[in-house]
Amino acid sequence: MEEKLHLLLCEDDENLGMLLREYLQAKGYAAELCPDGEAGYKAFMKNKYDLCVFDVMMPKKDGFTLAQEVRAANSEVPIIFLTAKTLKEDILEGFKIGADDYITKPFSMEELTFRIEAILRRVRGKKNKESSVYKIGKFTFDTQKQILSIGEKQTKLTTKESELLGLLCAHANEILQRDFALKTIWIDDNYFNARSMDVYITKLRKHLKEDPAIEIINIHGKGYKLITPEPEN
Repeated sequence: MEEKLHLLLCEDDENLGMLLREYLQAKGYAAELCPDGEAGYKAFMKNKYDLCVFDVMMPKKDGFTLAQEVRAANSEVPIIFLTAKTLKEDILEGFKIGADDYITKPFSMEELTFRIEAILRRVRGKKNKESSVYKIGKFTFDTQKQILSIGEKQTKLTTKESELLGLLCAHANEILQRDFALKTIWIDDNYFNARSMDVYITKLRKHLKEDPAIEIINIHGKGYKLITPEPEN
């Protein structure tokens, strides 16, 4: 049985905090909730966590201060900020401190879990080099080198092509949510970025056309699905 990943959740809004904890626990995470920054710091120093979710505006110790102290104690742990603020300066401040992501309230529970999953995949990818290579039907895709290979033929992908194909591979034979892909790669899910992603999907289909068993299909109103044979053991 796979060990649960431990999340530290710091949110002073009691109702939202409990809702988030219950939702994350239902998704299979072990989530600990703290009502303020001081309690969050004590919990962090006492336990080991795989990822932290900090509200920016908290009593006793705000999220930015807490993140700085956490970073000083452990530079590796991923941090996501939750905030009601939309000021560019605040977002930049969060990233300067070392945030891995930033979510503005109100947000959907699905969006939060998508962001958590994306960050944890990146962390696992850094720790395990093997996870950077995907087998897609007759193709091999090396995400580190951004090279798609079939037989003797190698195609060097652009960064955007590589990032998008990597997300599709991570969700192989599942739906890759359109909004999630846009926010992960393009940061913003506006109309122009959405059109740009459509263009890259078309490019990826051309790259993969030499294996007829592989297909990238549109799931109307939701996103895309990479259809690929399951790799043989």
